[in-house]
Amino acid sequence: QVQLVESGGGLVQPGESLRLSCTAAGKILSLYNMGWYRQAPGKQRELVAISVPGATTTYGDSVKGRFSMSLDNAKNMATLQMNSLKPEDTAVYYCYSVLREDTFGSPRTLWGQGAQVTVSS
Repeated sequence: QVQLVESGGGLVQPGESLRLSCTAAGKILSLYNMGWYRQAPGKQRELVAISVPGATTTYGDSVKGRFSMSLDNAKNMATLQMNSLKPEDTAVYYCYSVLREDTFGSPRTLWGQGAQVTVSS
């Protein structure tokens, strides 16, 4: 079965940058969307960015102007460039995608394993 494999994350100081990557590993018939959500301790999971192939990317209000996402539909891979990071960006970032693996099954919603991003001085 297809899995979402994340990489990146880590510990940075305020104002610095990080990059996350997500790849849908396996055979895919159709990729409907791909993006990231994040969840900080004690808070609900929130949208960071999500992209639909051939359409514009939607960003969460708290990251607009600082984060930028790119989607390579041919490689089933996405990258999230996070600039001007703030302590409030500290969270676990989860890759998300809705995709179809073959013509027989229904679209599936997948989540990555999560990547910790910590912004602290």
